[in-house]
Amino acid sequence: MTNIDSNWKGLYRIGGIAALIFIVYSLVTMIFAFTVGFEPGSVADIYNLFQTDRLQGLLRLDALTVIAIPLYYPLFLSICVALRKTRVSFTALAALLAFAGITLILATPSAFSLIPLSDKYAAATTAAEQAQLLAAGEALLASDMWHGTGAMLGGILALIAELILSIVMLHSSAFSRGTAIVGILTFGLDLLHFIADVFSTQAGVAIMAVAGTLYLVWFPLVARDLFKLGRDT
Repeated sequence: MTNIDSNWKGLYRIGGIAALIFIVYSLVTMIFAFTVGFEPGSVADIYNLFQTDRLQGLLRLDALTVIAIPLYYPLFLSICVALRKTRVSFTALAALLAFAGITLILATPSAFSLIPLSDKYAAATTAAEQAQLLAAGEALLASDMWHGTGAMLGGILALIAELILSIVMLHSSAFSRGTAIVGILTFGLDLLHFIADVFSTQAGVAIMAVAGTLYLVWFPLVARDLFKLGRDT
């Protein structure tokens, strides 16, 4: 059994590294948003920003998120493997929901989809062409990972998976009780934010502010536990 468990050491370390990268991603995203700016207010502003500073345009939209989200695959996989002997059915269900949710999010349009439209908008010679390109941009924004139904469903599935895994952690020695409790609070509040946002945007933002802060606590905790598993297995 020891030899079988030792085969997972590398995966635990990869999961720990992914969690640490998420900490960096979260901090960089927040710092960039408050120092450089959030998403431009209109599609025309986005097109113009892409023409003047393409890198800033990508960063102010969702380029970093698109790059970071695939790291959830090894992070979730490493957690599920560590919990594979604890509440097997719930862990398997969480793995299924997590991978389906991440895939749904990644399947939505991103900032990279707007670059060709921006180039065409800059080259357009008539108001009618520009109007069509603006409408196309609005359609993409309405279906992206922040606004689209697919992305919203994917986010809810992933959060349910994370909540299930956090509850299962309470019954496992692989993760600390603190990691489990912070996870339950973080993902429970993030799920509540989705519900609150439907009725009150301000309430949703307030709840997400708390959940976002808790993410900065949960990622280091889960990274610590995964690195410990990578050493001790």
